[in-house]
Amino acid sequence: MARFFFLRTFALRMIVCIAEKPSVARDIARIIGATTSHDGYMEGNGFQVTWTFGHLCTLKEPHDYTPMWKSWSLTSLPMIPERFGIKLIDDQGIKKQFSIIESLMQKAERIVNCGDAGQEGELIQRWVMQKAGAKCPVSRLWISSMTDEAIREGFQNLKDQQDYQPLYMAGLSRAIGDWLLGMNATRLYTLKYGQNRQVLSIGRVQTPTLALIVNRQKEIDNFKPEPYWVLATVYRDTTFTATSGKFTSKEEGEKAFATIEGKPFTVTKVEKKEGKEQPPQLYDLTSLQVDCNKKYGFSAEMTLNLIQALYERKFTTYPRVDTQFLSDDIYPKCPQTMNGLYQTKFGGVAPYAEIIKIIGGKPLKKSKRVFDSSKVTDHHAIIPTGVIPQGLSDAEQKVFDLIARRFIGVFLPDCKFSTTTVLGEVRSVATESQQTKEEVVEFKVTGKEILDPGWRIVRGKTPGNSENSENSENSENSENSDKEERTLPAFVKGESGDHKPTLTEKWTTPPPYYTEATLLRAMETAGKFVEDETLRAAMKENGIGRPSSRASIIETLFKRHYIKRERKRLVATPTGIELIDLIREELLKSCELTGIWEKKLRDIEHQTYDAGQFIQELKQQVSDIVRDVMSDPTNRRITIQ
Repeated sequence: MARFFFLRTFALRMIVCIAEKPSVARDIARIIGATTSHDGYMEGNGFQVTWTFGHLCTLKEPHDYTPMWKSWSLTSLPMIPERFGIKLIDDQGIKKQFSIIESLMQKAERIVNCGDAGQEGELIQRWVMQKAGAKCPVSRLWISSMTDEAIREGFQNLKDQQDYQPLYMAGLSRAIGDWLLGMNATRLYTLKYGQNRQVLSIGRVQTPTLALIVNRQKEIDNFKPEPYWVLATVYRDTTFTATSGKFTSKEEGEKAFATIEGKPFTVTKVEKKEGKEQPPQLYDLTSLQVDCNKKYGFSAEMTLNLIQALYERKFTTYPRVDTQFLSDDIYPKCPQTMNGLYQTKFGGVAPYAEIIKIIGGKPLKKSKRVFDSSKVTDHHAIIPTGVIPQGLSDAEQKVFDLIARRFIGVFLPDCKFSTTTVLGEVRSVATESQQTKEEVVEFKVTGKEILDPGWRIVRGKTPGNSENSENSENSENSENSDKEERTLPAFVKGESGDHKPTLTEKWTTPPPYYTEATLLRAMETAGKFVEDETLRAAMKENGIGRPSSRASIIETLFKRHYIKRERKRLVATPTGIELIDLIREELLKSCELTGIWEKKLRDIEHQTYDAGQFIQELKQQVSDIVRDVMSDPTNRRITIQ
């Protein structure tokens, strides 16, 4: 079919291609030969290429179904339409563009859906085609990058739109589910507890996310610090820490201190182990947002906008992904991508050339941690395309640099290191009740020496990276890392000598405030903050929200004044705290339950769960929520800010 598309030079009826943005439409039009500009579309070579501006259509509002639902009233709840419908967004520019699209589609021989290759992109274009009353056959362009080569390959391998029906059903179910819960719960809580003067916005993802922040804040506010004492000693300029753990009373600590003071320190064991550290996995959207927040303080939304811009300018692949793997068919293209990175220059400097030389002239290694088609569904991990980036802003360069270095790193050798553990002890003899008792206090220190940096050379100096930009939590982690990677002096078992013991008072600390980085991870794992990449991947099935929507959810909480930023901390406002306190229905604020919903939506996409059943379950859940809140006999009210 695609070959026929490119050979035809004239036709009475056109093939209409519809993209999600004008800039994307222009690229597609150039490749397929539609070079004549018209108002709202390009034409040529038998094609007409038009575009949306993201969403042109939305689900109908309550009053569109019945006038009874126009005014907010408890008696009208729950609002559950018999059949959901769509309408054009009320905007003159949107109406004008839709009129052009409708006219083109009514006369089309075939439509090619060129929307973003994901759930949201599918929904956007399907709604437009439905609203325009399109009757002709529809093909689907499905590509992971916007390079000329990818667009050409995509048109040579167009898919049948019916292949993506499950993807559309998942997106439609999500939209209907959000409507049912958001419209009903927001009106319900506003009327019942907001004194009808303050809108209390409730959402399937935003409310559990707010609950995460509020619950963490309560842990911090209610935390009562307690003192403890740590016994250590300095031997040969190296600090050894007692293995007996923390002392909960100063008296215990002082007793142990007195036991070892003035007694010789003896090394009892020196153990060296060599190990390897694999390169980090490639980026998915969430891990990229996490690193950009940690390293540069970028918000999740800012990172998404930056990587979207890099994608549209052909420098990186499709960004809204939740996998860190590449399909096996990408492997043959990687040398070309690496060559593009080799030639990349910023400010006249080629930052990757010296690193790439290390693996030049040899076949790139193929690891199952990188290439695994079974771990890739619609799209693969975010990688460079090989197109040499030009004209990047400072922020775009930082994002590109992270992606480029992560990509190069997976082809480099493992980092080799040696871990040295030294045990020591101080023995003393005490006399109690005419009995001689020997006491032994054991100490330990660990050092890590890098033998061969391997992939770690890609870390280098990243543009604009400042340690001062890290929050305190990350700084502490960095300090711990530095200690682990220090090289210890050469100790010998049996050696002995003087030492200087110390007893340090410390205080227990509360859990840290969420940052956008740690909140994104918590959303990804349904509230269970997990650093280990393998374990985190296994828990993704029960995350809340989609990778592409989490940034907008966080921004929504800011806009509604439920949370605020204090430096990099995310802090709940009094309104946000009160709102979560008001909600007794676990369904509305439970990460785990929301995670189950997300899994059902993925199952709809994979055709292992029925969309109709999902909607029916939601309707019942919404009805139950309305009934429970309406029967609340208390006179609870939220404070008007």
